[in-house]
Amino acid sequence: MNFEFHIPIALIVGWLLDFFFGDPEQLPHPVVGFGKWIAFGEKKWNNGSERKAHGALFAVSSILAVFILSSLILFFIPAPISTFIETVLIFFCLAGHTLRKEVRMVFEAVDRSVEEGRTQVGRIVGRDTSQLDAQEIRTAALETLAENLSDGVIAPLFWYLIFGVPGMLTYKMINTLDSMIGYQNARYKDFGCWAAKIDDFANFIPARITAFLMIIVAWICGKVSKSQTSRKLSLKEMFAFVCKYGPQHASPNSGWPEAALACILDCRFGGPHNYFGEYFYKPFIGTNPRQLNTADMQLSISNVLISEIIFVAFIAIIRMIIL
Repeated sequence: MNFEFHIPIALIVGWLLDFFFGDPEQLPHPVVGFGKWIAFGEKKWNNGSERKAHGALFAVSSILAVFILSSLILFFIPAPISTFIETVLIFFCLAGHTLRKEVRMVFEAVDRSVEEGRTQVGRIVGRDTSQLDAQEIRTAALETLAENLSDGVIAPLFWYLIFGVPGMLTYKMINTLDSMIGYQNARYKDFGCWAAKIDDFANFIPARITAFLMIIVAWICGKVSKSQTSRKLSLKEMFAFVCKYGPQHASPNSGWPEAALACILDCRFGGPHNYFGEYFYKPFIGTNPRQLNTADMQLSISNVLISEIIFVAFIAIIRMIIL
């Protein structure tokens, strides 16, 4: 039996572009376009007594439009040009480099002053940062690092594996909808209800893949926090930790990668936060309220980078085999 292997050039080059350069801020970005469309739709249709129906129609039609249009465009464009376009779109859809850079900048900023740390972490979190202390700033940055490894890297790659670049772009529309209107407050709870539920579905498997991949990387590499004074946890015990604390998060998905990182760092995430002027209580993930430091940030970034590289390699091998 003969096997033909087709190297997924677009995936490899697109990922390498993100690895070295991060978000191309000076270039037109599809996610920026998604954001403008969502802002327009929210302003126009988030009103009246049928907000939930309006939001459902808006979310579903926007998601389908992205998938259908991107599929048609890539189908009818000649191969050399479509490969180039796919490469650029994969580059746009991944956020690993930028995420690691932003988290590193938060720790550097808070080491200079709490006020600088508040400003810097406000770039990557949705909560009110004006009253955060140094520990809360570092915690928020690492929670975001774990959660966005799933949202910004693993989930886009997962949907790329299933549906190709159109699946990746469609996921980015879903995730952008949730990040802009998927909040449980007076303004968005009805209009953004469907957007939030669809995002929960789209991230269900990727979030759990992310968590278990992080744990496996930490266990194999032996990279866990030096603050742990007890014996090294077994792989089974680390999985048990994630399965215990992952479901306790207010989100059905965010808690899983956060629980993985809390296990690796032997720390505690979660607790009360302020979102858009409203108080939200998040259950604690982990039990050790120790102070986080730069070494924890470096360990965390190392873990998410290795996890990302392994998953990209896995996706590339699968695409080589099945295409």
